[in-house]
Amino acid sequence: MLKAVKQAVLSTGLQNPKFTAEEKQGQDYEIRTYHATKWVSTTLSRMQWDAAMNTGFRRLFSYIQGNNHNKVKVEMTAPVSCRVDPGAGPACESQFTVSFYIPEEHQENPPEPSDPDVFVEHRKEFTAYVRTYGGFSNEKLKREELLKLLESLQRDGVQYVDKPFYAAGYDSPFKLTNRRNEVWVLKKEPE
Repeated sequence: MLKAVKQAVLSTGLQNPKFTAEEKQGQDYEIRTYHATKWVSTTLSRMQWDAAMNTGFRRLFSYIQGNNHNKVKVEMTAPVSCRVDPGAGPACESQFTVSFYIPEEHQENPPEPSDPDVFVEHRKEFTAYVRTYGGFSNEKLKREELLKLLESLQRDGVQYVDKPFYAAGYDSPFKLTNRRNEVWVLKKEPE
């Protein structure tokens, strides 16, 4: 447990999902194709993004600490991603799916969750436009960075999917400098 807590606190040595990066588009964003992988996830309906992230993170941290059918501890990974399916209007709940990437050693056969609100998600390969930013992220900053990414994509005439979109955080709240956060917008595939 101490190793997992240390990794979560310091955000060092964490496994990340593999992706192929295309040439960076100016300084605004990059294009990444993420390989098909498994993630452990939980979905919540909430009005507030930050509240959903906190609840989702606690559920998933419990899973990696051994709250699964095999009672297996699973290494912490990065990023913590959050898929956002926006509600119909400003006073409507959105659906948030908070996820941890499952480490390589468990990709083939991840421990089955014990919590009925936690599930193993099989993500197919996908391509995303990614904007990276620093600092301590919050709901307001995520929205601002998402809007900047959308403006860049519109400027470049790029086809993208309106929703869902993703936010990703790579660092523990205890890491004070050189923080890494991202927003992801999915590439619209030709029909």
